Amino acid sequence: MTNFIDNDMPAAFNNTYTGREYTLRNKVQLVHGGIEYFNLLRTLIDEAKQTIHLQVYIFTEDETGNLIADALKNAVKRGVSVYLLIDGYASQKISSSFKEGLLKAGINFRMFEPIFKSSNFYFGRRLHHKVFVADHYKALVGGINIENKYNDMPSERAWFDMALYTEGETSVTLSQVCCEVWNGGFEKAATAIPPDAAIINTINNSFSTAECAVRVSRNDWIKRKSQIWKSYFHMLNNSADEMIIASSYFLPGWVFRQRMIAAVKRGVKIKVIVAGPSDVMLAKSAEKYLYRWMLNNGIELYEYSKSILHIKVAAADYKRMTMGSYNFNNISAYASIELNLDVRNKPFVSSVQQELNNVITQDCIRITDEEYCKKTNRLQRAWQYIAYLTVKLLLNVVTFYYTQDK
Repeated sequence: MTNFIDNDMPAAFNNTYTGREYTLRNKVQLVHGGIEYFNLLRTLIDEAKQTIHLQVYIFTEDETGNLIADALKNAVKRGVSVYLLIDGYASQKISSSFKEGLLKAGINFRMFEPIFKSSNFYFGRRLHHKVFVADHYKALVGGINIENKYNDMPSERAWFDMALYTEGETSVTLSQVCCEVWNGGFEKAATAIPPDAAIINTINNSFSTAECAVRVSRNDWIKRKSQIWKSYFHMLNNSADEMIIASSYFLPGWVFRQRMIAAVKRGVKIKVIVAGPSDVMLAKSAEKYLYRWMLNNGIELYEYSKSILHIKVAAADYKRMTMGSYNFNNISAYASIELNLDVRNKPFVSSVQQELNNVITQDCIRITDEEYCKKTNRLQRAWQYIAYLTVKLLLNVVTFYYTQDK
C-alpha cells in the first residue's frame, strides 16, 4: 500500500475519537468496485482474528451474497465475533432459511429496525451504510452493496462504484460507530464491545509518523447529524479551481444548487458525473429535469456510459475529497443513515481526482446545451418536470412505505 503524506496539512489536529476530527495515523487506498472490491473483502474476512462488523443496505441471497455469508461463517469457526447488520427494508427479500443459517452458524445477525413496522407499513429511517471493519484496525467504506450487481459476474459487468480502504485511527472510529449502531437496536442481541484503550494504543503505536488525514462523517436525521452534508457544503464554499461530483441519483436541493452557482461565479470549474443508463427510471427522468439548470449555470455535465453508475464521491482542488454512501439528494440528507470518509491529502486526492477526470474522458458522454435540446422534445421535458415534482414529493415522505408481506 502506498503511503500518502500531505505536507500542507495543519500541524495541529484533534485526535480524539468523536468521529468528526481528522486523524493522521492512517493509511488509505482507493478500491475499485467489482471483483477488486470483493476479493479484498474476502481477504479481510479470512484474515480477521477477533471481530468483524459488516453493515450494509442491501444483502442479497445470490452468488455474491452466499460467497460473503460463507466467508463470515468460516470466520466464526475460527473464533471471530461477527456482527452483521442489514437494512430491514432494502433487504427484506432474503429468506427465513438464509437468516436462520446465519444465526445457526453463530453470526450475530439482525435487521436494522424502522420506528414502526407491520405487515403492510414501514415507517422510519433506513440504514444506508456500506462499511466493513476487521479487528478495529482495517476498514472499507463506500457505496457497494452485497449483491451480484456490484460484482463482476461472468455475463455482466459490475455497476461502477468505488470504496476507500483504510488502516489505523479512522478504523477505530468506524468500529466505534458500528458498535453504537448495532447496540442501538430494539431486538435482543449480543452486545458489541467497542475497542478499549489498550487496543487504541496498540493501533496508535503501529504508526511512527502521520501518513494521511482522514475523518468519519455521518448523517442521521434522528440524531441530528448532518456531517456529510456539511462536508459537501464546505467543499463547495471553499473550492478554488476544480470540483468533481459523481452521484448515482443527483438531485441537489435548493441550498446546494445556490452553492454550486456561487462556486462557478468564483471561477471554479464544476464537473458533474451522472448515470447514463439507470436502475431507477423515475429518478433519472427527474434528474434530467436539472440538466438545463446545470447547463445554464456553467456546470459541466457528463453521463457515464459503460454501465450503471452507483458511485458517491466528490473531490476538490486535488487536495480534499469525500466518499461513501451519501447520494447528492435529500434522501441522503434527511432520511437515511449515511457514512462517508473525508480525506484531506494532496497526493492521494490528486490521484483520485485525476482518475475521475480519466473516467470523464474515456467513459462518459458530455451533455451540452445543443445535445440536450437535440435529444429532448417538449413532451419529454414536460415528463421530466412531472417526474421531478413527483420525486420531490416522494422525498418528503421517503421514510414511509406501503409494503405487502407475502
